[in-house]
Amino acid sequence: MYTLEVREDTIRIPAEYIREGQSLSQHVDRLAHQAFEGRFDDDDNFIVVTYDHEMIGRGRIIHGDGAIYQKVRFKAVLFHLETNEIVDGAVSEVLEFGAFVQIGPLEGLLHKSQILEEPVNINQNEGKVVGTRSGNELALKDAVRARVVTLSLNPHDPRSSKIGLTCKQPGLGAHNWLGEEKEE
Repeated sequence: MYTLEVREDTIRIPAEYIREGQSLSQHVDRLAHQAFEGRFDDDDNFIVVTYDHEMIGRGRIIHGDGAIYQKVRFKAVLFHLETNEIVDGAVSEVLEFGAFVQIGPLEGLLHKSQILEEPVNINQNEGKVVGTRSGNELALKDAVRARVVTLSLNPHDPRSSKIGLTCKQPGLGAHNWLGEEKEE
């Protein structure tokens, strides 16, 4: 799920940062955060945070742009999901069609048909999903274990990525249900 990697990439340092007597290195951290964090890379890893930015060699100025293109080496904390992966998260929102679950920096949808092996009643005002036969409840901030069943990542707008979850398999569901299953 989370990994730490050392990476190299290029950042654009705008012309207004090029001032006599000032070091470009003082701008590298902020510009690298803006360039890399909160985005997906080419391998569908979500870049959570970058740090220890180090300029490599001299930058290049492209004719007609005026900015410096500087190669940097940095450490990056990455978040990666796979289809069929088991994930733990917390219910962040309950709506008429199911519950959103916060999984690391992303959210997945636990559709009402994928919560229990029985029909469920949803009470949006109280932020709860209740099984009609078992009485099992899933509420806001409840810890839940689910399986990723669909994964449609949007590299241009990570917040609009679509992650589908299910709890309809043994060993999955709200953590308080899983504790009850062990006792039986």
